[in-house]
Amino acid sequence: MYTNEMLESIKKVEANREANAALEPRRMTAEEKDALLRAYHPDYKEGEEFVHLAVGPNKGDKVPKELGALLQGKSRISPEEIDLTCPDYDVDVLIIGGGGAGASAAIEADNAGAKVMVVTKLRMGDANTMMAEGGIQAADKPNDSPAIHYLDAFGGGHFAAKPELLRTLVTEAPEAIQWLNNLGVEFDKAPDGTMITTHGGGTSRKRMHAAKDYSGAEIMRTLRDEVLNRGIPVVDFTAAIEIIKDEKGCAAGAVLLNMETKEILIARAKTVILATGGAGRLHYQGFPTSNHYGATADGLVLAYRAGAKLLYADTLQYHPTGAAFPEQIFGALVTEKVRSVGAKLVNADGEVFMHPLETRDVSAASIIRECTTRGKGVKTADGVGVWLDTPMIELKNGEGTIEKRIPAMMRMFAKYGIDIRKQPILVYPTLHYQNGGIDITADCQSGVENLFVAGEAVGGIHGRNRLMGNSLLDVVVFGRNAGRNAAERAKGVTVGALTLEHVNAFEKECEQAGIHTDVVSPKLLPDYRRKK
Repeated sequence: MYTNEMLESIKKVEANREANAALEPRRMTAEEKDALLRAYHPDYKEGEEFVHLAVGPNKGDKVPKELGALLQGKSRISPEEIDLTCPDYDVDVLIIGGGGAGASAAIEADNAGAKVMVVTKLRMGDANTMMAEGGIQAADKPNDSPAIHYLDAFGGGHFAAKPELLRTLVTEAPEAIQWLNNLGVEFDKAPDGTMITTHGGGTSRKRMHAAKDYSGAEIMRTLRDEVLNRGIPVVDFTAAIEIIKDEKGCAAGAVLLNMETKEILIARAKTVILATGGAGRLHYQGFPTSNHYGATADGLVLAYRAGAKLLYADTLQYHPTGAAFPEQIFGALVTEKVRSVGAKLVNADGEVFMHPLETRDVSAASIIRECTTRGKGVKTADGVGVWLDTPMIELKNGEGTIEKRIPAMMRMFAKYGIDIRKQPILVYPTLHYQNGGIDITADCQSGVENLFVAGEAVGGIHGRNRLMGNSLLDVVVFGRNAGRNAAERAKGVTVGALTLEHVNAFEKECEQAGIHTDVVSPKLLPDYRRKK
């Protein structure tokens, strides 16, 4: 499978493996990290990769050009043509999105006695949650604490997280793990039943709980089954294309689009929860992505047009280890757990060039530097990469460790004739997580009354960089809180006359700003058709 050039490079990796396994590279200083990020991380570029918004709550702010085009795009509907007087659905809590956050919200809103409905543009569980691999953090061991977890995450996010959101994340983490465990998530456990935990990048304690290397799939399976077993209505293959407000300016439902028939449907609700996930399928700066097919930032567009402010929309997480070879899995996630159990990144000459547990942004920037300025990357048909020396895992931990701890990784590469127990794998940064998103308060409410947000669509939980394992945690913690708070709020809500006037108002604002565009938003799905 590997080319002759790659095989020659692998010989150098093998020759240095034993020495590299024993090597403990020094961690970078704060000053070194800052200089590296400014020089090599995509978020820090100054140029045509970003635009400044001309309209809306974040007017003047910098965002990726691909997102900016959608935020300032044209609605998929003409409000005058939409009949809001006879809703097709009428519920207490409308949840938009069927991933981990949406499912967690549905369960808790149902527990609170609310009439709940989930709408999702694909199927329940078709989400980034399903694709997360490494694990979920929680400080639940005697040598750890939520305070230490907070400090790790706050520093790892460049001290930019909203304190009240991060405090909620870390303090509710242990209970979230137990909630998942009680629902049936099959976490890795020792023979005595104690949960096995490992380090992740940027963590000072072993607090990563996992289900092998398919943690997200196991969590999503459990949450999806719970939603379906409860009989909570799920309307799949149906996308939300506009938030509906009432005459008081409160969120009061959504305009829906059947993805197959293109039928327009109206859902009225006392409260709305956006749990629409990330933006990887916008392929910022031409990067590949580890995200699922529907990750096109829909929630950000809907909320922004409705008047909700965004936070840190200019910052994305480029996971340092996306598959760089073979081309069939280009961009697919290679879980950080591979490094946490012993593998190290090495260049074409077989040299370790960074500490294996640096934060993700630092790791990604280090790889980009190695492949550009230093010229020590390994060329592929699609670009360039560095080696992740997976055989080092079993050199350190014994034969059978890979099959036991990261079986999904072993199977993914085995399909293409690569045995990661014997050969290293090529990796390069891939678009992974939307650090920025909708600005919320501690109760998960956006700047639009009765519009709640949870999961990856939220901005500010992690600051400007996220630590491994905190995304699966945030979908559960904030999904649950959004469900409880939305259900409680719904008890006192009387929905007024429905309106889409805010859509017309936003369009007028765009016209006054001189924005003339053919871009229609939300995007809903990526377009991979060949252009003539």
